[in-house]
Amino acid sequence: MENTEQKTAIVPAEKETKGNLGEPISPIFVEAEKMFDKLAELSKETAQKAYEFFLKRGGEFGKELDDWFNAESKLLRPVAVEITETDGKINVNAAVPGFKPDEIEISVKDDQLIMSGRTEKKEEKKEEGEVVYTDWESDRFFRQLTLPSAVQADNVKAELKDGILKLTLPKAEVQEPKRIAVKAG
Repeated sequence: MENTEQKTAIVPAEKETKGNLGEPISPIFVEAEKMFDKLAELSKETAQKAYEFFLKRGGEFGKELDDWFNAESKLLRPVAVEITETDGKINVNAAVPGFKPDEIEISVKDDQLIMSGRTEKKEEKKEEGEVVYTDWESDRFFRQLTLPSAVQADNVKAELKDGILKLTLPKAEVQEPKRIAVKAG
């Protein structure tokens, strides 16, 4: 029996900014199960934060979705993504400024892509004025995307340059349905 299960690509983490021969290192590839655990933890944190906003509003019902979106915006940085497709591969570009390769984790399984990142937040002392509004509160991101087709997880290439994460994902071979003849007994 043939095993057609798609594997998840895993690359060990390196703490340097340059790999062998001075090449930039790639983001870290991790198992999909680890990323789903992160998603569950993030959902709990978001729910707790949304509940705090709900209580601050006086516990009045009717704006729970606003509380949830507000909580997400406080916990996660938005990540703009562009997906393009050719005959043999899928390219994903994601804007992740401020993140280093070893702060980004990627999981690929079948047609699912999960990207996660967390950076050390640097507290800067404000010389003047009080912050009235900021989009710089979050030090992490999380994106789960469904790709246009299944990919070869073991052959994914990732590069981070100038704040843009570039993924090249070779498409998995499509297996044609087989016709099976039924014999009369």
